[in-house]
Amino acid sequence: MFFEGAEKRAEIVIDPTQFSLLEHYNDSFWTKVVAQCEAKILSKISNSQVRAFLLSESSLFIWANRLLILTCGDTQLINAVNYFLKHIDSTSVKQITYQRKNEYCSHLQSTHMFDDLQLLPARYQHQGKLLRFGELDTHHSYLYQLNSDSTEKPDYKTSQVLVYNIAPEISHRLVRGNVDRYQIRELLQLDKIVADFVLDDFIFEPSGYSLNAIRGNDYFTIHLTPQENSSYVTFESNMDLVSFIPTILNIFVPASFDVIANNNNEFREKVISLVPACYKAVELIEDKSGSVGLINYASFNREKDQFSPAIHLNPFKELIEF
Repeated sequence: MFFEGAEKRAEIVIDPTQFSLLEHYNDSFWTKVVAQCEAKILSKISNSQVRAFLLSESSLFIWANRLLILTCGDTQLINAVNYFLKHIDSTSVKQITYQRKNEYCSHLQSTHMFDDLQLLPARYQHQGKLLRFGELDTHHSYLYQLNSDSTEKPDYKTSQVLVYNIAPEISHRLVRGNVDRYQIRELLQLDKIVADFVLDDFIFEPSGYSLNAIRGNDYFTIHLTPQENSSYVTFESNMDLVSFIPTILNIFVPASFDVIANNNNEFREKVISLVPACYKAVELIEDKSGSVGLINYASFNREKDQFSPAIHLNPFKELIEF
């Protein structure tokens, strides 16, 4: 069985002096937003500063002045973005970012990044900048950002760690079907990362795991697709996840991983000092040209010192997305 774990990501920032996303939009509205991309809400945790929804495909986080939504599989995230934009005053929009990375099986996707951007309202199409991080023949991410005329220096920090092809023994352990959420939490060593967060997690059938965690204004989310032929794990937070790279690599021993950080001035020094020597950088990119501030992108492959056999495939068996 195959599932496309690569996520589409959208973040929209609004002017909180006009209205509050927490106070003026109830859960019924967010249910409709999520339904636009053919996903549904599974559960929710919240506090006075953030509302976190666990979705059938990834996560939705709501603050007073912004929303962050991540969806995987063949979801149509752009439809959710457009639905939201139609229900707010366009003068309140301060920033839009829309991100898609390369999928394992892009031919199974209904749209491409360029298709999605064509669906944005025209005023946003012509006021945005599109960047690509990474070469086309390897891992890469597209990032659209609205050109902002604000004189404020953006300082909001986020970081993403994207992990590919985890160690077979970890994959087998997670797809056996007899692990519970507490065993997965222990495997992920969450006590080292989110010990004082409120947690909300879900195990999917036949395999897969998602977690949202919040603490005050902070958020943390994990989405795990353990199938050996397409294993993929994503971590995202407004905490500095770069500091946890050694822990993540020790757990999953992946064949490769990417790191994306926004407004982390210590990224260059940390990523060089914390990534083990057995991983070699394929891409190191730094960009300050957009309206969201400093963006760093790094991609690493684990070195190999021996030959491995070819993978045997059944040419008559289609990949099935569940």
